[in-house]
Amino acid sequence: MIRRTALTLGMLALLGTTAHAQSGYPAKPIRLLVPFAAGGTTDLIARVVADPLGRELGQPVVVENKGGGGGAIGAAETARAAPDGYNLGVATVSTTATNPAINPKIPYNVFTDFTPVVNIAATPNVIAANPQFAGKDYKSFLAEVKKNPGKYSFGSPGTGSIGHLMMEMFMLETGAQMVHVPYRGSGPALNDAVAGQIPLIFDNLPSALPFIKEKRLTALVVAAPRRLAVLPDVPTLAEVGAPNVNRMAYYGIVGPKGLPKDIVDKVNAAVRKVLTDPAIRKRIEDTGSLIVADTPEKFAQEIKAENTAYKNVVDKQKLTMD
Repeated sequence: MIRRTALTLGMLALLGTTAHAQSGYPAKPIRLLVPFAAGGTTDLIARVVADPLGRELGQPVVVENKGGGGGAIGAAETARAAPDGYNLGVATVSTTATNPAINPKIPYNVFTDFTPVVNIAATPNVIAANPQFAGKDYKSFLAEVKKNPGKYSFGSPGTGSIGHLMMEMFMLETGAQMVHVPYRGSGPALNDAVAGQIPLIFDNLPSALPFIKEKRLTALVVAAPRRLAVLPDVPTLAEVGAPNVNRMAYYGIVGPKGLPKDIVDKVNAAVRKVLTDPAIRKRIEDTGSLIVADTPEKFAQEIKAENTAYKNVVDKQKLTMD
């Protein structure tokens, strides 16, 4: 009887400790894993948010980078982590939609291995051309590539990247035919587009914008809900009759499956509060990105919608990783 009572008290103490740990979260620094190398848009947005998020939560938020596999290696590490709130990851369209849509060997299930927390921001995408390309605006660009099927190539950050599958979606929508040239990252693809090694590129706006501003690339059309203040003369894909391609890239926070709701809610509320700071908003919006700051449920719906859209493109275009 004494032993049973002691065991019961011990279990209650353990449960109490667990509950206290969750209610006292966070009690130590939080790791925020970026599944790409430092310097890209994903890394930039994570680092803009991390310091103020740490101040809001009362513990440092430490950004770590673990690239490779189109983001799959870092995303898989987040999926395998303990669901205690101390190992969170940045989720992107590449890690949750385009890469899983084309790569059957992705080591995680997008819908069962993660807990969506919050979508921080959405980034417009852009089709840009080397200034020597025959088309100087969207209308002349489309006329040129449709008149010469298979003649022109486009670069992307890699097979299965958002730039790759968005251009495949664009070709499906418009009937244009171009040749894909995959690179190992956005930087090399942009460098070759600027140098004229490839005439066209489909990329995230933040990484392409400096070259566009310097007139080393010509922006032809953007994927965004409305025309952008930084490129007021460039139409959106919806305007030019390709609404299904008018999709942005998201950057949000996820945790492993089973992340307790109180932790999800606490991190979500803290991120949303951080994103009300005008200085933080400006740093993100200066990249051409738009603040989202939505609920976990809404972010889960966005992930599912993008995954479905890109899986449809992969199936219709018969795309593979080879």
